[in-house]
Amino acid sequence: MSAPNTPQIRLYQDWLRDKRGLSFDTYDALWRWSVTDLDAFWQSIWDYVGMRSPTPHTAVLADAHMPGARWFPGAQVNYAREVLRHADAAHAAGMPAIVSDNELGEVREMSWPELRRQVASVALTLRSLGVQRGDRVAAYMPNVPETMVAFLACSSIGAVWSVCAPDMGTAAVVDRFRQIEPKLLIAADGVHYGAKPIDRSAVVQELRGALPSVQKLLLLRTPHAAQQLAADADWHEAMARDDAEVAAFEPEWLPFDHPIWIVYSSGTTGLPKPIVHGQGGIIMTMYACGLHNDVGASYGANNFGERFHWYSSTGWVMWNCQLSGLAFGTTIVIYDGHPAGSKEKPDWAVLWRFAAKHRITFFGAGAAYFTNCMKAGVVASECGDLSRVRALGSTGSPLSEDVQRWGTAQLRAAGASEVWWCNISGGTDFCGAFVGGNRELPEVPGQMQCRQIGHAVEAWNENGQPVIGEVGELVCTRPIPSMPLYFWGDEGNARYLSSYFDTYPGIWRHGDWIKIGEDGGCIIYGRSDATINRQGLRMGTSEIYSAVEALPEVLDSMVVDLEYLGRESYMPLFVVLRPGVALDDAMRAKINGAIKTSLSPRFLPNDIFQVDEIPRTLSGKKQELPIKKLLLGQPLEKVVNREAMANPASLGWYVEFAARRAAS
Repeated sequence: MSAPNTPQIRLYQDWLRDKRGLSFDTYDALWRWSVTDLDAFWQSIWDYVGMRSPTPHTAVLADAHMPGARWFPGAQVNYAREVLRHADAAHAAGMPAIVSDNELGEVREMSWPELRRQVASVALTLRSLGVQRGDRVAAYMPNVPETMVAFLACSSIGAVWSVCAPDMGTAAVVDRFRQIEPKLLIAADGVHYGAKPIDRSAVVQELRGALPSVQKLLLLRTPHAAQQLAADADWHEAMARDDAEVAAFEPEWLPFDHPIWIVYSSGTTGLPKPIVHGQGGIIMTMYACGLHNDVGASYGANNFGERFHWYSSTGWVMWNCQLSGLAFGTTIVIYDGHPAGSKEKPDWAVLWRFAAKHRITFFGAGAAYFTNCMKAGVVASECGDLSRVRALGSTGSPLSEDVQRWGTAQLRAAGASEVWWCNISGGTDFCGAFVGGNRELPEVPGQMQCRQIGHAVEAWNENGQPVIGEVGELVCTRPIPSMPLYFWGDEGNARYLSSYFDTYPGIWRHGDWIKIGEDGGCIIYGRSDATINRQGLRMGTSEIYSAVEALPEVLDSMVVDLEYLGRESYMPLFVVLRPGVALDDAMRAKINGAIKTSLSPRFLPNDIFQVDEIPRTLSGKKQELPIKKLLLGQPLEKVVNREAMANPASLGWYVEFAARRAAS
């Protein structure tokens, strides 16, 4: 007999009616209450999910200023506790915690008791290596169960976690980790990706040499390394303990605002921003978002047998989303590998076969993934039994109407009786979603269904006024628990303020264009700033410049990302080369190689153009945003002030380029 799968947000509203005497005729009424009475709403989330603390909180929102809001002072929490409290009930129902698969077809299943044991064993190992509460632990790890165990072990002792994916180059990883001065490095010495083994042992050695704060290396040895590295501890030994101390281990109670992890979101200038989130803020926002994402406990009657997958690398915030399934008591199913098999022989049906093989019920990925599947002509009905898939999740960039209709038709043809799209948009910045899904609302292909409860999202016009039915700046006018505590090493909160609050003091400006319809449906139109967004991963333009302009042939450069109105991202790179140097195939390969080595293949430009000059302001800043707007079709006089430019004559080439693009 199939589980009833009553929407999670309906179960919550039933609870509000029965326990609080609150009934709402429409979702809009529920949302308006949730963003008006923040204390009552967030207390209801605390009570609804059964949060526990050995000490009571003295308020819900003690200070509502942004930034600097103070939530649940006095309360103590731990993310690992939220996960492991499901262990006994889930195991008794026969549900595994983690099912993992990879390109080599190596399937592993981890039970809930085994997850609990490994977390305890690794946590005790971390302590033996000198890791204490508040110490930073940096991880250079792929999307495997070991990475999730490592995070939970860090959380359980109050260490602060930070992870980068092994597809990132040494320079990009060092730029992130060096800022936070980690005491311990956890690393894999190799990965298998794109149908080939990739040695990472040399990178691990480089990282250790470039991070003077690292005192110990905990190494996950793989068959893909070219050399045997010396390490202070071996992963397989670290997770192997099974003694009385392991059995008695319990995660520490931590202050609500104790740092949980540091993630990185790049702006257009300077180093990547090391964003510090708090334990309690992440937990509370995670539970609110879970009502919209509609993922339930696999051992509960309502969602019995639930299997949750969201394809991600460890370098994307959706890895954190995948991880959150454990906190809901859900079996999570993870895949380590390229979503299209290999570059030489692309096969975009890989994940569809994976979903059928592992009986996945919720299948999420980046919008670009679904677009690629449609373009490749994937036929889902040829990939196995997909009848258990009841939800498709999409994020990272706008999902077009055509792709959504294609995906729905594919799943229906493959036997799925219910196809609901959970299209979401949020960010690494607050590890959540501003807009997302609601299974009880109508679906309009190409749109997101609603603003999420507890998130006071508005579209503001150029005069700072809220608008409906028009494209405007996405702002959040009231605090949410998972807004950053601070940026690591950010004296006086200068970078934090300039990142989100310089345009509208006291109001969070997110950097996206959004249109909110009369019916509450939302469309995201891409970035409103110059940040690069490639398949959901954001990268500051400055990081690309660091890689490209390190080449002796390149005098100057500028890159823009033309993702907008649901179009696929198009990213041209403009370069000024030394006299006598031509942009031939060899030079293009050298530039691409520099980006690939320093950053990641994800950030390779679509095209490279040789130009005479890069447009700059009188103060020397590259005119990225005006050129982006120009290439998106806006008239030159509306996007740039020539009098504020150091070289206004340089604009002529870009105007002609924009005209050629428009004509084609």
